[in-house]
Amino acid sequence: MKTATITKRIIVVSLILFTLIYSCRKEEVSEPQPPALTPYEVVYPGWIPQLPENGANPMTVEGVALGRRLYYDTLLSNNGQSCSSCHNQNLSFSDSTVNSLPHINLGWNFAFLWNGHVQGTLEDAMMFEVEQFFQTDISRLNASTFYRAEFKKVFRTEVITSREVAFALAQFVRSIVTFDSRFDRYMGFVEMLNMQELSGYSIFNSERGDCFHCHPVGLFTDNRFHNNGLDSVYNPQTWGVYGETGDPSDMGKYKTPSLRNVALTAPYMHDGRFATLEDVVMFYNTGVNITSTVDPIMTKPNHVYGLNLSVQEMSDLVAFLRCLTDTSLAGNPAYSNPW
Repeated sequence: MKTATITKRIIVVSLILFTLIYSCRKEEVSEPQPPALTPYEVVYPGWIPQLPENGANPMTVEGVALGRRLYYDTLLSNNGQSCSSCHNQNLSFSDSTVNSLPHINLGWNFAFLWNGHVQGTLEDAMMFEVEQFFQTDISRLNASTFYRAEFKKVFRTEVITSREVAFALAQFVRSIVTFDSRFDRYMGFVEMLNMQELSGYSIFNSERGDCFHCHPVGLFTDNRFHNNGLDSVYNPQTWGVYGETGDPSDMGKYKTPSLRNVALTAPYMHDGRFATLEDVVMFYNTGVNITSTVDPIMTKPNHVYGLNLSVQEMSDLVAFLRCLTDTSLAGNPAYSNPW
């Protein structure tokens, strides 16, 4: 009887010891899980088209913050440049010398660059920037203790690849939205435009000016490509989309830029040939070149010889374009250099 009791006690003690040892070993091999990420919501007015889904790269506060650091980091390139070198926050994330398309409201885009070289999502565009434009040396990011920790936190990865870099950049760029111009406040019934601006809006959004077909009210771009009659003779510098597709009907087509913050993004057109908004309006009024590939909008019966706007109407149109400026964008700390 005593022997059986001792045996039971030995078994119980053994089980307790085994449990303790197993628990200790489990604690030793278990790694702490990274904290949960915080969803990020892009805020925009209800009258703007719905932002396309980006399910493969859900936005998080942490992901946007990481993308913001990369956007301003010269480590992204091999020549000391960053995204911000050609996309200045004070100029609506454009540049006054190399004529970069503004990095605003790009989450709604499906084609990128003046000639449409990149098609698809914002992630595809940022992959182009990482792998082709910057030719980023990913090993330099992997050599950074800071970036390894941040990428592990955001993407749960031990090794940084081009994909994660592009995804982080896409999250930040998708967060750059601009919907607080005087025109937006007018649309929100909180501010009035003056009589000249309202006249310009009427010209813009009617057959009189015919601007709205390519620059529909809202995003102020149709995200498509048009030959707007800039040239009568074409060469490799003026081919536009034709240089990508080889389709003769694409000759001279370029991407429609958004007119939001257009007063901040001079010079204008893909080659920066016009210095002022007045120059642009004057071109459409009297300077369009009619060729076989020019957009049909330019050859409507009432526009064959230009818009034929009066001096006052041209001035009104420019006044309206200036009220599309979101002055809060330049000073928004959420988009500024975090370094």
